[in-house]
Amino acid sequence: MTSSGAAHPHPYPAARLSSFYFFYYAALGAFTPYWSLYLESRGLGVAAISVLMSLWYATRIVSPSLWTTLAARSTHPIRWLHVGCALATGCFALFLLPLEHAGLFAVMLGFCFAYNAVMPQFESITMSHLGARSDRYGLIRVWGSIGFIVVVASFGWLIDERRLGVGALPWLMLPVLAGVLGSALVNRYAHDPSLPAQDADGGFRVRLRQPQVIAFFVAAFLAQISFGPFYTFFSIYLSEHGYPTATQGMLWTVGVLAEIGVFFLSSRIFRRWDASRVLMIALLSASLRWLVTALFPDNTPVMVVAQLTHALNFGAFFAAAMQLLVRFFPGRMNGHGQGVFYGLSSGVGGVCGALLAGQLWRIGGEAAFLCSSAIALMAAFIVWRWLVRMPARA
Repeated sequence: MTSSGAAHPHPYPAARLSSFYFFYYAALGAFTPYWSLYLESRGLGVAAISVLMSLWYATRIVSPSLWTTLAARSTHPIRWLHVGCALATGCFALFLLPLEHAGLFAVMLGFCFAYNAVMPQFESITMSHLGARSDRYGLIRVWGSIGFIVVVASFGWLIDERRLGVGALPWLMLPVLAGVLGSALVNRYAHDPSLPAQDADGGFRVRLRQPQVIAFFVAAFLAQISFGPFYTFFSIYLSEHGYPTATQGMLWTVGVLAEIGVFFLSSRIFRRWDASRVLMIALLSASLRWLVTALFPDNTPVMVVAQLTHALNFGAFFAAAMQLLVRFFPGRMNGHGQGVFYGLSSGVGGVCGALLAGQLWRIGGEAAFLCSSAIALMAAFIVWRWLVRMPARA
């Protein structure tokens, strides 16, 4: 893999890298909003559906770090990407069978474990190609957001009862997952012999103990927790305040479109501002977003503006996080860093955020979003104190 500071005279394979993000997040565009509806169509009750869907978040705690560790220790790490994508596609194909509840649980566990495992490794592959031009990450990652929107819109139309119906969802998703596997097979790491495989583990542990690295991971964990009420209850919150379904969909779409915009601009952003400062601004915008969501839920224009800040508190945050992971964990160590980042933030942070949101919702949606605002502000302070004031060392 290419270290973040190395010169990189050759053009990177933008189309191949972008294709993986496109297909990977396109599959999520079908899975995230519609899979629970499919499970319901197979006769599962609310309790069974919640257990199956919880596997998506639970496997995020373990699979990213496990897979990237195995890849980092391998003399042929790209094979782990191929195996993970093949397992995910193969497990998903089993949903076409008339499985009972136990079979659905086993297949869901296998699919979620494999699918959550591969993206951190691919992030490392992408950064190995970008090298010193890691500021261009957003131009690659934006295709994931585009794929997500394309599938959310098109599959929502296709699985309408007047057309194919939700029972067709596995058949529609399988070609997308085949696209993920196909893209994985044509991608590879950029070659860099500077850090032998046997040195990756020791160097990673040393860097993991640095105060700036610890602060970064704590801030990422808190940021994910702050999104808990949004990911879990935002549509319900809007319904409680009288927003029709069409308006709810518009508010969700506005956020993703804003995210796409910032990914396209990320190269210019990071040429002008350091990633630590961008991360702090992203977290401050998240704190303000949740505060406004709590205080002005009935003001539609204000809520639209709040959703537009998704460009900062998700898009800019994620792009800045990738920059810092390259800085903290260059070369073969980057896969380790990606695994910890995904496992701690999306995995543990996602579960904790959902659980905390559920408890706070008993008091009210306003209380939940006020708590999110405070948590995001705490994360911003940590970044300011340990990253902005104490610049990260390579």
